Amino acid sequence: MPHIQIDYSPNLEDRLDIAGLCRVLRDAAVATGILPLAGIRVRATACTHVVIADGNPEHAFLDISLRLRAGRSAEDKARATAEIFAAAQAYCAKVLETSSFLLSFEMRDIDPALSPKTSSIRRYLPGETQ
Repeated sequence: MPHIQIDYSPNLEDRLDIAGLCRVLRDAAVATGILPLAGIRVRATACTHVVIADGNPEHAFLDISLRLRAGRSAEDKARATAEIFAAAQAYCAKVLETSSFLLSFEMRDIDPALSPKTSSIRRYLPGETQ
């Protein structure tokens, strides 16, 4: 049930295809082998009010947060973090090279006892089993 939340400065929309980034992050998450496609949710939100560093309106940021249920090894999470961040960094390379831009990523566990879930999505995914 990985949730990938992207928060970004609104001035980034004319520099980067945000919907494309959502797909890249989904694909990178699946490629790790520890995050199941059926549970992945990627969403992006432009932050209405931002002040970055010295307040220069040309500065931009993109922060990626990945929350997942506990149970994966520290080694798997570290590897997945590195792989997903590398995919984000490659996707954002042009923005990093040509403008003032901050890119960050954080993975954290969700306590399953405090996060009930239910879903019917697997019934609607080709090739998935219950």
